[in-house]
Amino acid sequence: MIIAIDGPAASGKGTLGKKLAAHFGLRHLDTGILYRAVAKALIDAGEPLNDAAKAAAAARALDPSRFDEAALKTPAVGEAASIVSAFPEVRSVLVTFQREFAAVPPGAVIDGRDIGTVVCPDAEVKLYVTASAEVRARRRLGEIEHNGGHADFAEILADIERRDERDMGRADSPLKPAADAHLLDTSEMDIEAAFLAAKAIIDEAMAAGDTVRHLG
Repeated sequence: MIIAIDGPAASGKGTLGKKLAAHFGLRHLDTGILYRAVAKALIDAGEPLNDAAKAAAAARALDPSRFDEAALKTPAVGEAASIVSAFPEVRSVLVTFQREFAAVPPGAVIDGRDIGTVVCPDAEVKLYVTASAEVRARRRLGEIEHNGGHADFAEILADIERRDERDMGRADSPLKPAADAHLLDTSEMDIEAAFLAAKAIIDEAMAAGDTVRHLG
């Protein structure tokens, strides 16, 4: 079974994906980490973020087993990831990796920007998780402060709005809900409420399918 979760930055799809994967006994992949790793590799090497060839080379050289998630989750790396993710060359390399990950039994929960539309268009369940830009900015600020950092709310909000515009407006694999995706607006939900709402959608989809069996 493949559960595809798409949505904008800080919508809560990553945390939701982890909880759903644990519940249903599936593997989880946060595809945003892959793009962040490409961006950080370029930054660490002193390479420009606007060089598609160098970005694609960095994507091919990724070793997920060596990822430092804390270092990859900084706002600066997130902004850089939104830039390199627009390159078709980078997306081609990472989409192949994502599809191979999804194909391993018993399946996976994969979250990102184009999972239901491009990476896994035949996923049994597709969710599009969103929230208002203001709510997402408050969540991101809370994460930063929880980890001992400091940030300005207005700057985070502006960053999220820039990323939304870039992700939704890019020519290759723009961020948008799949035609058959279930919309889940988490603006007024905490993670437990979002999990229960998503679980109900997935349970209903599995009950209606002849080939999908419960793995939890």
